[in-house]
Amino acid sequence: MFYRKLSVFAAALVLAILASVPTNANTRTTTIFTDSGSEIRNQRVLHRINLAILIQDDLTSQVSNEVRATADFIRSLPKGSRVMVGYITTGTLQVRQPFTTNLEAAARSLRMVRSSTFASPFNPYVEVVDALKRFDSTSSQNAVLLISDGLDTSRGFDSSSAGRTMDLDRAIKHANSRNVAVYTFYAPSVGLTGSSRLAASYGQSSLNRLADETGGRAFFQGSTGFVTFDSYFKNLTRILNEQNSRAS
Repeated sequence: MFYRKLSVFAAALVLAILASVPTNANTRTTTIFTDSGSEIRNQRVLHRINLAILIQDDLTSQVSNEVRATADFIRSLPKGSRVMVGYITTGTLQVRQPFTTNLEAAARSLRMVRSSTFASPFNPYVEVVDALKRFDSTSSQNAVLLISDGLDTSRGFDSSSAGRTMDLDRAIKHANSRNVAVYTFYAPSVGLTGSSRLAASYGQSSLNRLADETGGRAFFQGSTGFVTFDSYFKNLTRILNEQNSRAS
């Protein structure tokens, strides 16, 4: 009799637990597993977006460890979103994937960065302008995600030019004229920003200005680098959703 009552109680408990689990098919959360097996829950971007992801090719090799997180973010975008993937390398924009609604193809186009000074641009902003020209300015939500050290050495390296260079000004002007918000993830390069805190601060200043004056947001963790992009993508998702809610 005791075991029969225990079985009935256990069955009732299971049913109660199942009844408490939300059954809404429109839930906006997704579960992503990292290589360590830990679970990270990120809210999805709720509305379609045209997004260009630009990655500077001479960043430290730690950035290559974030390929999976970046690919997961692309795959999590809502159906109908358009994504372009490009690498800023040796003064050119290497487009690995032109704008496409095939999110899986965009995710698979990501590759490891070269992490070599041979791939270093003088600055990333000329290539940002190149990417901006590929946007349709009439679209409702356009964004660039620039993963870069932000440093512009094309006209020297001094405090007077930090955050106030000609190419940065051009990038801001083109972004605003095409209704594109620029979001930036800071990462050090294998060049100056990887060895100089001053250079890193100059680069971050430029990235912050680019994001602030185009309606985006800059993400960085101190002047020495970053741990992972996990928190960056989580906050980027939240900000995109908040901005779309305010606009609608």
